[in-house]
Amino acid sequence: MLGLNHTLVSEFILIGFSTFPHLQLMFFLLFLLMYLFTLLGNLLIMATIWSERSLHTPMYLFLCALSISEILYTVAIIPRMLADLLSAHHSIAFMFFSFTFGFTHSFLLTVMGYDRYVAICHPLRYNVLMSPRACACLVAWSWAGGSVMGLVVTMAIFHLTFCGPNEVQHFFCHVPPLLKLACGENVPVVAKSVGLVCITALLGCFLLILLSYTFIVAAILRISSAEGRHKAFSTCASHLTVVIVHYGFASVIYLKPKGPQSLEGDTLMGITYTVLTPFLSPVIFSLRNKELKVTMKKTLLSKLLPQNS
Repeated sequence: MLGLNHTLVSEFILIGFSTFPHLQLMFFLLFLLMYLFTLLGNLLIMATIWSERSLHTPMYLFLCALSISEILYTVAIIPRMLADLLSAHHSIAFMFFSFTFGFTHSFLLTVMGYDRYVAICHPLRYNVLMSPRACACLVAWSWAGGSVMGLVVTMAIFHLTFCGPNEVQHFFCHVPPLLKLACGENVPVVAKSVGLVCITALLGCFLLILLSYTFIVAAILRISSAEGRHKAFSTCASHLTVVIVHYGFASVIYLKPKGPQSLEGDTLMGITYTVLTPFLSPVIFSLRNKELKVTMKKTLLSKLLPQNS
């Protein structure tokens, strides 16, 4: 039963940046530039892939789907965060969409790892295993899985009863600080269940990617020529780098040891995953993928200097 002094909460206030009052304008400008760069970078990748027929392959189809998920993930979080930096009223962000697009991003990275595994370990069967229908199904299942995960987590949390205070110690609707505001006997069960679901999904994706690259490395080491090994690994370099960045920052946030944490530290660690990771992803794919980099450069030059095309 709720205590007599408890008041039911109908609105949450985000206070993640309240500990940096003198830096909020600087944060606003920095995050705005990173947000615009993230959008433009992913849109440029998508436009390049769709305009260049040589890039109409499963690997770049999955990259295009990944760019869409990153755009939607940042749109679900960062505009609200930017508005909060300039406002005295810091209302809660869209939790369902941030979870949906976040999980979809992890599922698509897993699918891309599987694509590289089939391309390197089973090249003769690649066109069969990665047919247009199979690729469409993998992308569809990734989005469906992300939507189901987002719905399950959101419904589990907001079926709880929340009592005062209503201040969420984060800059977006993060689960752990939100659960601290819940009251009732079922809170520990829901907290453990939500944590188990999230960690199982993310860890499962990571282990599948790790398994794919175990077979990939074994296959590459069997290639006799150094040039062949380099060519095979170069097709995986950008994806592997993004996976390391994605799960590296995610582990810092979700697998950190329990203990007293400062609001400043939690906010800064959250920024690395929600702002920095989407910002780095198009940079990595543009610079580490030689074929995409050359095609983007050619596309940009043809648009800027049409008389030379």
